[in-house]
Amino acid sequence: MIIIGVHYHPSFQQIAFLDQETGECGERELNHSDGEAEKFYRELQQRGVSVRVGMEATGHSRWFERLLAELGFEMWIGDAAEIKRLRVRKQKTDRLDAKLLLKLLLEDRFPRIWVPSPENRDLRQLLWHRHRLVQMRTRIMKAAGGGDETARGGAVDDPSWRGTHHGGGLRSGHRDAGAVSLRQADRQLHRTHSVRRLQCRQTTAGTHQQAGQYKKSLTGPTLFGRRAAVLRPLTTQDL
Repeated sequence: MIIIGVHYHPSFQQIAFLDQETGECGERELNHSDGEAEKFYRELQQRGVSVRVGMEATGHSRWFERLLAELGFEMWIGDAAEIKRLRVRKQKTDRLDAKLLLKLLLEDRFPRIWVPSPENRDLRQLLWHRHRLVQMRTRIMKAAGGGDETARGGAVDDPSWRGTHHGGGLRSGHRDAGAVSLRQADRQLHRTHSVRRLQCRQTTAGTHQQAGQYKKSLTGPTLFGRRAAVLRPLTTQDL
């Protein structure tokens, strides 16, 4: 197995690696913009070797995590605060940080934390998008008729909006054409978002059936000194 410690930057990464079978070790700087980093890891996959990569937690490495998941490599994310505490020397450089990560991996002292899989992150984004659509739908319903009954095309409580007989049309003297057009546009927008919400719900259900995703609960391991979320299997009632 090849163990790699990665000090990650958005534009490049400094790595320190060790091949446990041959004893080969070294350091490299891999650029991201010209595809050098991706080429390096794909060449390792072509060699058919097992690879474990360790790096500090950061918010700019989603593409890198997806790449390693696609290649079938192990990806260990470390608690940045704990890694900083384990740093003995006050001097901090990219090379020293990469060597420290490699050392922690080899000595089995790497402060690994749990992170969601790419599929789980996609499902969370989908659920969040659906939540936003529901919020927009609620605002449209309230703006379109002053209440759910009006937004659904039901009766209006204001007598000035009714005709002289039950079931009659609205009296034109109490409502101008601009208000009618605005209300119709709002209802059309409401129907559009209802369709999008249904499509989002169907996609979410399909993702759940394929991947067996998870939902947040209130207990779990700590992350950066705070309580992290543990996920439980998602059921169709949650959608």
